[in-house]
Amino acid sequence: MFLLLKGGEVYSPQPLGRKDILICNGKIIRIADEIKPMKEFGNVEIVDLQGFIIVPGFIDQHVHIAGGGGEGGPATRTPEITLSDITKGGITTVVGLLGADGITRGMASLLAKARALEQEGITTYIYTGAYELPTRTLTGSVRSDLVLIDKVIGTGEIAISDHRSAQPTIEDLTKLAAEARVGGLLGGKPGIVHLHVGDGIRGLSPLFEIVENTEIPITQFVPTHINRIGHLFEQGLKFIEMGGVIDLTSDIKPDAHTKTALTPKEAIKKIVENKLPIEKVTMSSDSNGSIPVFDENKRLVKVMVGSAQTLYRDLREVIVEGILPIEQAIKIITENVAKVLNLYPNKGCIKEKSDGDIVVLDSNLNIHSVIAKGVFMIKDKKIVKKSMFEE
Repeated sequence: MFLLLKGGEVYSPQPLGRKDILICNGKIIRIADEIKPMKEFGNVEIVDLQGFIIVPGFIDQHVHIAGGGGEGGPATRTPEITLSDITKGGITTVVGLLGADGITRGMASLLAKARALEQEGITTYIYTGAYELPTRTLTGSVRSDLVLIDKVIGTGEIAISDHRSAQPTIEDLTKLAAEARVGGLLGGKPGIVHLHVGDGIRGLSPLFEIVENTEIPITQFVPTHINRIGHLFEQGLKFIEMGGVIDLTSDIKPDAHTKTALTPKEAIKKIVENKLPIEKVTMSSDSNGSIPVFDENKRLVKVMVGSAQTLYRDLREVIVEGILPIEQAIKIITENVAKVLNLYPNKGCIKEKSDGDIVVLDSNLNIHSVIAKGVFMIKDKKIVKKSMFEE
């Protein structure tokens, strides 16, 4: 029941210095310079973390937990994710979603997979919907899903500016955002519209028009894949200036078809150079979704699969290369995401009464151990807990 972490250098994400952290029943109950176990505690697992860095567990708000893909036919449907695929990347909270395929992938199976991962030890939520509009739901509407289904916290991923989208009109997107907003208010949820943005020339223009001409606030939208192409990223900078939050995608890099794509490191560097608030930036992995490559005629060339382990790998580069200090960089996959999803301060930080979600980094900033709700998932770089059917 009790886990005592001794002497690690704590970033909450704010730097707290060397601290002891006591976790009980999945919650952080005390942070202090020194904590001594009391007889009343009973058995206490004590872990010496002197020389290690302690940060909050990572939050990935875009994971195809039940698989995705299919743009090249049934053989290109990607597999479900496993528990250790998630935790090896330091991720302790995920938001699952559907993508281009809302036919052979359904909301019921997405919800069941989220519940399975929760039983296995991490925290899970889902978005209701898929690329298309009218979108997929569990109860018949986005609004009622948000009110009635505990794990539904928003709608997504809705596709815009993409040849695979349903080509939604401004009116379509406005009505969807209104449904999500009211559903969120009634259900006590963020009710965000999580948007897949393709490389089409319109980019974020539909969102700018909605924000300028309706009562829907810019904070209702979270557009992702913003670093996939140059002109979209430039619009993303404007989106931040207007008060919005943009979501970068890890493992994006320029290739023959997207020469102006920016790696997360490059994108974050430009955001810093433009003196924009890093608090308006998040990053997700698109894990287990397909990464299709199309030629200039939109014909499929090849398909790859996203990995959750690219999330921290790419963020680590930002720290190592001095683009941001660790306390600022780590916010991008912890505190910032938690605030967007209305999970803060239970998630995204190391505070008393917060969930016991912690990542331990070694002196080279590599992941050493991962704790989810007070339980080791990864310990001393070894997998401690796996999904039921993992080999």
